[in-house]
Amino acid sequence: MTTKVVPGLLIAAPDPEQAAKEAAHRMARATREAIGTRGRAAIALSGGSTPRRAYELLAKDPKVDWSRVNTFLVDERAVPPTDPRSNYRMVKEALLDRAGVQEDHVFRMRAESSDLEDAAREYEALIKKHVPKGAFDLIVLGVGEDGHTASLFPGRPEVEITDRLVVAVPAHEGREPRLTIAPPVIEAARHVMILAFGKAKHEPLERVWEVSGSAKDTPARVVRGARGTICWVIDRAAGGMG
Repeated sequence: MTTKVVPGLLIAAPDPEQAAKEAAHRMARATREAIGTRGRAAIALSGGSTPRRAYELLAKDPKVDWSRVNTFLVDERAVPPTDPRSNYRMVKEALLDRAGVQEDHVFRMRAESSDLEDAAREYEALIKKHVPKGAFDLIVLGVGEDGHTASLFPGRPEVEITDRLVVAVPAHEGREPRLTIAPPVIEAARHVMILAFGKAKHEPLERVWEVSGSAKDTPARVVRGARGTICWVIDRAAGGMG
């Protein structure tokens, strides 16, 4: 029998709406705590459909002082920021515009660049400049059906990178090129939140939670190396409970 241990705190909500509310509450709390402790907060957000509702709810929290928050992206597809597939566009529509966040506090990945390697170095420099010691106060991640997180995909070398903060991911297996934060950024974060909703996420979560396993096969296992707090927010379906 395979042994499974969930690293960190697991919150299993009855449905995606309740899970989104729980996630938004905890995102807000982590952000406010950082502002209270250090005067500012630095957060990195994922795109995709799963966190959208949580971002919409977070935008309504009147206690978050967004003038003291620097917002970064976890990863981005090689598309313009206005493209429907852009993670930046989703975060902007769901959270930044609704909360009235000023553009000078938002750092998007310029993944539409013709030189992704240069864009990766540029974004790494921004993190080093605006995120003390490269330690984000909050990173929001997801888990793909194939076990990926950020744009760290199974069988790819990016999940094994230890000396970079941001890397370019070339096109592969029908996926367009991307930029993504590298494992050291996840490992250094003060708070890591992982959102997973739906029955299709149950099997990859099980693989992440197995005591033994390979991050090369299931990249989301990199969160197990996070030195800060880890919080999983899932619904009952993702937990195999319905």
